[in-house]
Amino acid sequence: MNKAVDYDLKSVKLPRLAGKQLSMVANALENNLLRSAIMPNMLKTGGIEEFRSLSPEEPPTIMPIAFVDKKAGHEEGPDLKMLNKIEGKGGAAVPYKSARDYAQAYESGKTTPEEVAKRALDAIRQADGGAFKLRPFIAVNEGDVMQQAKASAERWKDKKPLSVLDGVPVAVKDEVDMVPYPTTVGTRFLGKAPAKQDSTVVARLRAAGALLLGKANMHEIGINPDGLNVNFGSTRNPFNPKHDTGGSSSGSATAVAAGICPFAVGADGGGSIRIPAAHCGIVGLKATFGRVSEFGAFPLDWSVAHLGPLAASAEDTAIAYACMAGPDIKDANSLHQPALTLEGWNKADLKGVRLGVYRPWFEHATPEIVRVCDAMLEKLAATGAQIKQIAVPGLDTMRIAHVVSILSEMAASMGNYPANRKDFGAEVRVSLSLGREFNAADYIKAQRIRTRFMNLFKNIFAEIDAIITPATAITAPEVSVEDAAGGWSDLSSTTEVMRFQFPANLVGLPAISFPAGYDSIGLPIGMQAMGRWWEENLLLRIAYNAEQLVERRKPVTFFNLL
Repeated sequence: MNKAVDYDLKSVKLPRLAGKQLSMVANALENNLLRSAIMPNMLKTGGIEEFRSLSPEEPPTIMPIAFVDKKAGHEEGPDLKMLNKIEGKGGAAVPYKSARDYAQAYESGKTTPEEVAKRALDAIRQADGGAFKLRPFIAVNEGDVMQQAKASAERWKDKKPLSVLDGVPVAVKDEVDMVPYPTTVGTRFLGKAPAKQDSTVVARLRAAGALLLGKANMHEIGINPDGLNVNFGSTRNPFNPKHDTGGSSSGSATAVAAGICPFAVGADGGGSIRIPAAHCGIVGLKATFGRVSEFGAFPLDWSVAHLGPLAASAEDTAIAYACMAGPDIKDANSLHQPALTLEGWNKADLKGVRLGVYRPWFEHATPEIVRVCDAMLEKLAATGAQIKQIAVPGLDTMRIAHVVSILSEMAASMGNYPANRKDFGAEVRVSLSLGREFNAADYIKAQRIRTRFMNLFKNIFAEIDAIITPATAITAPEVSVEDAAGGWSDLSSTTEVMRFQFPANLVGLPAISFPAGYDSIGLPIGMQAMGRWWEENLLLRIAYNAEQLVERRKPVTFFNLL
């Protein structure tokens, strides 16, 4: 197989739109006459015409569930004893406080959950000051936060904490139900009433005693991988507030990177956990499809949706993942999983682990990112990993199948609100117009393609244990004050940040983004590992070993709550 010939992803050079120009395009696409003139070229440029000419023979796979022989039993909540045992050696230069640091501070009496809650609320206010506001949160109910903190403080005083997470601050993406907040999904018209009950991930965190700070900011309906939000203000990167955070779990990444919490809840339909994690210098885990319950998450993109953690360290990622994951009777897709395991996640080497590298794909990034990721790859090999050259054919077909799936599903979801079409930002309206252009034949073809590539990856993972790539092909782009307020659309950059993300969503594989280094101006560079279905523990082991090998820098905007 000729690897160079088989590689078919391309960079694109399209104009960046903002302000009035972007609004004009959005309006034109919502006008029947003008849309008929514009849309054919958009479909051709995006590869949709060629995709429609394909004749896949496979049956459709609507949900990318990897079925197993032995399923885990139903769990009512997290295994709190298991959480308490999760511990790894932190990287030598990690500037962040871990969940275990908070627990030890509470246990020793150095501080209390109430004092931490007050510092967290003050940090959130400070983060929203100055010319470049970070805007990590959409909503914070200070009374609720302090009430939680008081209850946690009493448990620690009585020496009866619920778990290592008792009193540990956590942010929750505003795509996920959490009492007493509404779920706006970053829009101006959804979430007019508070959620009636917690989502399963929030309920599990609450059962462990986590201090739930509020609803983290996000890209409007999570439709693009950046921190844009024209309704609540766009998020900013703590490493350089002139730059984007990545998205759509932008507020979650900002809150963790700025030190406001050791981990946060995110959602990932096309890289929305891993991209902001990479841009903000932290860890982001998208588990296997169905591993984490989607109950209580806003229904946006059913067949590619995943909830999961963004965290400052591999250890906190493991703790957060173990708390959130597991079967849930309220989500049928979660009932097919094997028992959750963290076996070997903190083993301090990669002996016997086979890492696959598809060179044309790996090198399709800026020279600086390729250099940094190559250096990390060599370091991982020095810990015992075997580096194997592989090929992943058909990546562009995968990309289009993912685009058709996610945009069709988002357009269908938002089709429930026809009176609110004009209430979205212009950039979201453009994306939804494209989603509405796909037809039933396009969608079914995408699901038949999904079947093909689930089989492809099954064969690839018979030879290796994980596929290694950069997490993004560029570091966080700069965003002007005007564009952050009025909105922008940059499909060229979107293509670059999503280059390594979409396969895991389309076929339901687990994938993790972890810090690999920094570019010449100090912006973080992330690396990605994608593994077999249900083997999140191996991905955590890779991230854990990388953490011992990389310098971690403190961002420009940083808060130490301890």
